Formats: sequence, C-alpha cells, structure tokens
Amino acid sequence: MGKTTASIQVATVNNTVCVKLIGRANFASSIDFKRLIKDQAAKGFDRFIVDLSECQIMDSTFLGMLAGLGLRMGEENAPPEKRPIELLNPTERVTDLLDNLGVTQLFNIVEGAEAGDVQFVDVATPANASKLDMSKNCLEAHQILMEVNPDNVARFKDVTRFFEEEVKKGEATGK
Repeated sequence: MGKTTASIQVATVNNTVCVKLIGRANFASSIDFKRLIKDQAAKGFDRFIVDLSECQIMDSTFLGMLAGLGLRMGEENAPPEKRPIELLNPTERVTDLLDNLGVTQLFNIVEGAEAGDVQFVDVATPANASKLDMSKNCLEAHQILMEVNPDNVARFKDVTRFFEEEVKKGEATGK
C-alpha cells in the first residue's frame, strides 16, 4: 500500500523557494505545506515554485489552502507571471481540478520547464496536528474556495457546515 499523503521536498535558490510535492496532496499534508510557505515568506523569500509533476492528485482542502496562499501573497489583479506562486508541470488531474474549482488565475502555471539540478531535501513533518487544528484548516480551505468562486458554494456548503460544527465541538472540549 502506498503512502497516503504527499512527501514534501524543498530547495532554495537565490530568492526562490522550490517545493516538490510527491504523491497525494491532501488535508494532512496541507498543514505542513502551509507552515513551510509561511516560514519561508517570513524569512524574506517572495517567489515560490511548486513542482507538481509527481503530484498524483490534490484534494479540495489542499487546493483551498494553496488558493488562500495565492490570494494572500499576490496582488489581486497581478498578471500570472507576476504571481508569487508558480505551479510547475501540474498533472492533468491537478490541472482539471484547478480549472473546475476556478482558482487557476491565482497562479502562474508553467509547463515544460524542469527544476534542473536543484538539490531538494525532505521537509521534516511535525507531530500530527490535533483534530481541532485539522478541522480549522479544512474549514478555512473550503471557505476560501467558496470565496474565490461562487460556483463552489453549492459544492462545499455541506462540507463547510460539517467543519464548522467540528470546530465548535473541538473548541468546547479543548481537543
């Protein structure tokens, strides 16, 4: 049986952070990815290349989190080539998901280029996030998808309601 969540590798070249996602980018890997990007941005990095050539699929939570980063880090009406997050060689399944959920405009999507001789290292993953943190992350990601594309409201209103309840329960019990 294969790994159920994406491996995340990172390399820095000049002012650019290169991140490679291998496998399934899902809700579990979204927290580590988001932390990595925010930590690197706090260190002054302002350009991110996300190599998706080996990313089999991306779930809606990971995509919503990625869209949120694209929204917060980019200028609202910036042309794709000025966007701080570049998606490199997304697979057909990932490209279809970006299109279907209406978030393509948040990224500079490049095909054909390769990362070259960049030396990637595995990103150390912290201890598993709490159920409350996961629920908050999933809720935020789906709210972003609905904000970016009103067509997503019908798709994710029930999911969002579910995670709102999970967050309320978690906050009430402290778990």
